[in-house]
Amino acid sequence: MFDIGFTELLVIGVVALIVIGPERLPKVARTAGHLYGRMQRYVTTVKADISREIQLDEMRKVGEDFKQSIESAASEVEQKATAVDDYLRSETSNLDKMVSAMAATEGERPEPAPPAQQTAEPRVAAESRSVQQSLPLDEPDQNPATPSTGHTA
Repeated sequence: MFDIGFTELLVIGVVALIVIGPERLPKVARTAGHLYGRMQRYVTTVKADISREIQLDEMRKVGEDFKQSIESAASEVEQKATAVDDYLRSETSNLDKMVSAMAATEGERPEPAPPAQQTAEPRVAAESRSVQQSLPLDEPDQNPATPSTGHTA
């Protein structure tokens, strides 16, 4: 802490012996040693507290960054799920129209199918198509809020 050599300590000791006297010098030296030790412990404690506060602040920043990245990923997944949901709804609507059109051309009116049969009809209708389709997720330039039918030639 202080740059004091042996000769400086020797001069300080001789001056202290003359000023304080030989009877009180050991007691004063002991008290000075205790005070110096307390000061060192206090400085060490303050350094440790500051270090802990810095680490805690860094951990908070890392936690906030992690939270933001998780929220960002969740919002991206939600956007993609919305795009896929919209796409599937539009395809279901298209399939219903195709089934209605096919039934109308055959001269019979289609009855609304129960939910268990509706899952089989779109599969059959989708297999009968000759046009390939792509999901909105396959096209990176497309806006997920406005999905198209996805028909490509």
